[in-house]
Order: sequence, then structure tokens, then C-alpha cells
Amino acid sequence: MKKKKSFIEILSSVRFLHILLAILAGFLFGAFFLLIMGISVGDAYGKLIDSVTTVKGLSYVVVYATPYILTGLSVAFSFKTGVFNIGAEGQFVMGSMGAAVTGILLKNLPAPLLIPLCFLAAMLAGAVWGIIVGVLKTKWGINEVLAMIMFNWIAFFLSNYIAGIPGIKNTGSAEATQTLSDNARTLLPPQMIADLGLAPTANWGILVALTAMILIWFIIQKTTLGYELKAVGSNRFAAEYGGIGVNRSILTALAISGALAGLGGALHLMGMGSRISIFSAQEGYGFGGIVVALIGCSNPFGVLAAGLFYGALTFGGSRLNLVGAPTQLTSVIIGTVVFFIAISVVFERLGGIGKRKKAFTETAVKKEAEQSDSKTPQNSTHNKQGGDA
Repeated sequence: MKKKKSFIEILSSVRFLHILLAILAGFLFGAFFLLIMGISVGDAYGKLIDSVTTVKGLSYVVVYATPYILTGLSVAFSFKTGVFNIGAEGQFVMGSMGAAVTGILLKNLPAPLLIPLCFLAAMLAGAVWGIIVGVLKTKWGINEVLAMIMFNWIAFFLSNYIAGIPGIKNTGSAEATQTLSDNARTLLPPQMIADLGLAPTANWGILVALTAMILIWFIIQKTTLGYELKAVGSNRFAAEYGGIGVNRSILTALAISGALAGLGGALHLMGMGSRISIFSAQEGYGFGGIVVALIGCSNPFGVLAAGLFYGALTFGGSRLNLVGAPTQLTSVIIGTVVFFIAISVVFERLGGIGKRKKAFTETAVKKEAEQSDSKTPQNSTHNKQGGDA
């Protein structure tokens, strides 16, 4: 007869439940701060929900979510090899700049040719940015987290420099690149946007994100490469002993991860933006991808759902000032969600301790029973001999 699982064991075994509880905690903390500020929780959350449940609002959510889905896939994919890709921000920036330069210099090409070239340029730029860090790690043992943080800032300033180069820079007073031509944009036809009541920046970039999601899932679950990457991520020493090239796997993972983040930069530029301004601060799409990967449990399909959730909070949060609530409320919610997801490992360890304790107890009882059984025949024989005497 199976024993009923304890609450701790249930929490430790259901990862999806961790996510739901973390999201609930995030909204509860948000409500707590709203009450402190004297703002109606119902009005604030009502506005948040209303802004993302209309047709136009949903289209905005998809537009906002698309780059986060790509950066989330980027971070999630690198997690599979045990590499923490905190450099998705720099890869995103280099990818968007690669697409911008391609779209500006080759603006006279037809859209069916120019758009794929912009995608390829963005993916190549992001992949190179990831490979550089991979080489530093595999060849000289440089910590990838520190290297990626530095390369995020290098990408930041390099993008600003390229944006000011004659031929790339806007000829007007704006401190930005030239605006991309329509041939390099992924916007839906204006008539379709008007007929369906969609957001002005509605585009088909989400289809590229969905394709990337399916492709990454297939690579991870159905290919030899995916098996090798997961093996390296689980135990690189065991993987190396089994004949898997660990350094090659790390470089491959960072190249694919960088390409995904770079593609996210291209989709953001060619769909939502149209030019790259000279930055005054990091945009945060790469760091948002880390949050999306955590909420999505590094699963491609989970990343899709988490990206849409993140996009809904980002867009809905921008409308909170209409009811007097601070737009930073969404940052409080997201931060709380990430915090509780991070500490969910405590429940996993408690559950693991409980399982090990239970297994130890069962083993001890079984061993004691075996010893008792082994003594019983001897005692019976001794008694029998005594009786005969």
C-alpha cells in the first residue's frame, strides 16, 4: 500500500507547482506594496488584466514577448551544458546592430532577400560574441560569467560607436542609426493591422520565435548533439570519460545560444523598433531572458509561456500609471517571482532529505528483519536438541 506523500514531498516533486506558487507570491507582494501606498489593489490589477485581454492588448503582448522568448531560449539552451549565459544581453545588442548595418547598407535589396540576410547577420554576430567567451573559457579557463559581463559592456559601447559611423548614423539630429527601409521590416500589412485592430507594431516575428522554439526542442530531445550537450551539463567529467568532447560541446552551445539572442535582437529591431539609438543604459532584454528561462524551467515550451507572461507584465505594467499605480510594480512582481523560484531548491533538498531518510529507515528495518530471520532457525534447532537430551 502506497503511503500518502507529505506536503514537502509534493512541493519537491512538482516543479510546475513551484512556478505557480512563485507567481502567486509575486502578485501578493505587489498587492502588499499597493496597500502600503494607499492604491486600490483591485483597480491596479484590474487595469493590468484589462490592458492585455483585448485584441489590441494581446497583439502588444506578443510583440513585447517575442524578443524575450528568443533570449529566454538562448539562456535555457546554454543551461543544458551547465554554462550560465549571462551574456545574452551583449549578444542581443550585437545581433540587433548586425541586422541594422545589413539592413542599412543593403536597403535596396528586395524584402524576400534582405530580411533573411538581416537574420543571418544578427545570428552570426550573436554567435561570434558567444564563441569568443567560449574560447576564453575552454582555452584559458577564464570564468564565463565574468567574461560575459565584461562583453556585455563591450557590446554596449561598440554599438554606440557603430551607430555614430557616417553612413550608418542618422543624417538628422537624432542620435541613432538610420531608419530601416520597409524592405527590412517584419511588420504585418497595414490593412491587416487596421482590419483586425492590432497594435501598430504587430509583426510576424513571433512565427520565427515559434520556429526557433520547436527547433531547439528537437535538438535537445531528438538529436545526438542534444544528448551530448545534456550529458556535459549533467556531469562534464563523466561526459568526457564517455568520449564526448566537452570543450567542443561548450563552444557549440554558446554559439547556438548567442545566435538565438542575436536573432532576438534582429526581431526586436525589425518588428518593434526600426533604428538603434545610442544607448544611455543597458536595454535589459538579455537579463529579461534569464528570468524567462528560470520561469520556464529551461524548457523550450515553458520558455514560450514564460515569455508571454513576461511580455504581458511588461506591457500591462506600462498602463498602471493610468490608475495612479507605479509602473515599477511589475518589477516588484517579477523580482519576487524570481526570488521564490530561486529558493525553491530548498523544498527540493528538503524533499530529497526526506526521501533519503525514508530509504535509510526502510533499509535498516529490512536488514534487522533479515538478521532476525537468520537467527530463528538456529534457535529452533538448539531448542530441539535440548528437548531430545
